[in-house]
Amino acid sequence: MASLAVLRRSRIGLRTLAVAYVGLLAAVPLAVIVGRVVGDGWSELVDALSSPEAVTAYRLTAEVSVVAVVLNAVFGVGFAILLTRYRVPGRRVLSALADLPVAVSPIIAGLALVLVYGPVNGWFGAGLSDAGIKVIYALPGMILATTFVSFPLVLREVAPVLDEAGTDMEQAAKVLGASAWQQFVRITLPTIRPALTYGLVLSLARSLGEFGAVRVVSGGISGDGQTQTLTLLIQDKYQQLEGGTYQIALLLVVVTIAAIVAASLRKDKR
Repeated sequence: MASLAVLRRSRIGLRTLAVAYVGLLAAVPLAVIVGRVVGDGWSELVDALSSPEAVTAYRLTAEVSVVAVVLNAVFGVGFAILLTRYRVPGRRVLSALADLPVAVSPIIAGLALVLVYGPVNGWFGAGLSDAGIKVIYALPGMILATTFVSFPLVLREVAPVLDEAGTDMEQAAKVLGASAWQQFVRITLPTIRPALTYGLVLSLARSLGEFGAVRVVSGGISGDGQTQTLTLLIQDKYQQLEGGTYQIALLLVVVTIAAIVAASLRKDKR
């Protein structure tokens, strides 16, 4: 009985510590933002969210995030299949390289893209610029940066599921004459669907909130030719002491949390 009581108290203590930790990191800052938004009033909220620069930032953020998520879905699943279904040379090195976006600062990733695709001294940037293709300080560079920083999220959700599922059903389908595409659509995809859905949502949330790499490759241009996503617009408004900072930040937080919660609930039901 004494050991059960000690175990119960330790569980309560750990839960209290976890709640306090999450509260200090997330709940308190979010409460402060909500308080500022409420204090500024409804009219300020409407004006901030409907301003021309905010509308342009919505469009840019949506375009960058959606394309990045699609690319991560294709390459993330493909990379996961490569690592779990094929014994390729250097497989462990490839797996380690796939986690590079997590270890490298987003700002360094953005700088690397500038060095490769920069219009002046970039390895490929000068040739692309001569061909009329602009990468850095334009939408393509923002998509590349966002895709890079969010790449591991799909891969690391899908790969363990493929490892656990094994290859028995796929081998049986192959013996019965199913093509590689039929095996993927009818066996692999249903197996990984919950993990893939959650990975895509995490990738979307990461893409919506990306700042460092996008800041470097976009230049944070405002006005005509705007390259400011929502996170860059928030920073600009905060530094310029303009209104609307907290309102736009709250919108971004609400959308991100809603997506993650919906995906988590769907994953739990499965």
